[in-house]
Amino acid sequence: MKIVVLDGYCLNPGDLSWKELEKLGECHVYDRTSLTDVEEVIERIQDAEIVITNKTPISKEVFQRCPNIKYIGVLATGYNVVDVDTAKEKGIPVANIPTYGTASVGQFAIALLLEICHHIGHHNQVVHEGKWEQNPDWCFWDYPLIELDGKNMGIIGYGRIGQSTGRIAQALGMKVLAYDAFKNPDLENENCKYVELDELLSQSDVIALHCPLFPETEGIVNKENIAKMKDGVIILNNSRGPLIVEQDLADALNSGKVAAAGLDVVSTEPIKGDNPLLGAKNCIITPHISWAPKESRQRLMDIAVDNLKAYLAGKPANVVNA
Repeated sequence: MKIVVLDGYCLNPGDLSWKELEKLGECHVYDRTSLTDVEEVIERIQDAEIVITNKTPISKEVFQRCPNIKYIGVLATGYNVVDVDTAKEKGIPVANIPTYGTASVGQFAIALLLEICHHIGHHNQVVHEGKWEQNPDWCFWDYPLIELDGKNMGIIGYGRIGQSTGRIAQALGMKVLAYDAFKNPDLENENCKYVELDELLSQSDVIALHCPLFPETEGIVNKENIAKMKDGVIILNNSRGPLIVEQDLADALNSGKVAAAGLDVVSTEPIKGDNPLLGAKNCIITPHISWAPKESRQRLMDIAVDNLKAYLAGKPANVVNA
């Protein structure tokens, strides 16, 4: 059985091992495969039964020209790079990795928030540049510092990751306002309650996006919804870039309506030089790394192997096109 990993580098730049996958068949791992050159994709997987991809698209044409494919494993939670309908028509299961990054993504959302509140990176830099040594006072700060205790954290999407962020926010003394289509009353307490979207927008000091990208959530942060928010709100997004209308957020940052934004995702990745958020005030942008701690990536690797083992045993797991 031939296994091909089309784009393994981001998952494993060298600090993990492919040995467990290699035990399951003849394994070929490519660091990267073109996202646009269909011929390269086909050339690499034409005789493979098992295809593992992260961001390399598996289109209808690829399925039609690679008749040996029997299983697709996606090295991520999102699976929009695969034509799952065509795969289903051909009886090919597509399995994703649904829960590997819950802790790391929740932690990163709070890291973005704490950086906005304290500007630790900046203040460390200016100390090393000599600004503290040259300062007439015993301390100084270049930005307003923010205490979170008692403030409201609105979380749009209160699934596993939203709940992870919510637990940390509550530990910091914040009160959580959660918005989700599926409500779990067991999660409510004096510091956490479900609310409707308009209440969340109007009452939150910080808004964190942890919802999937669906037609109803695409562009959920737009000028109309920003107008409903508190003046000086902080917005966090380490879920999906298209949840935000980027020009609208940039305008709100530049006007001061939104005090700051912490983003780990943007609409097109890698980011393009003309993205309006690059020139916006008080906007922190990191390169889609919430998922990338070694512990999280090892968990992803382990689940990907377990998914394939389950398929080979005749009991496919985490199938998204059943």
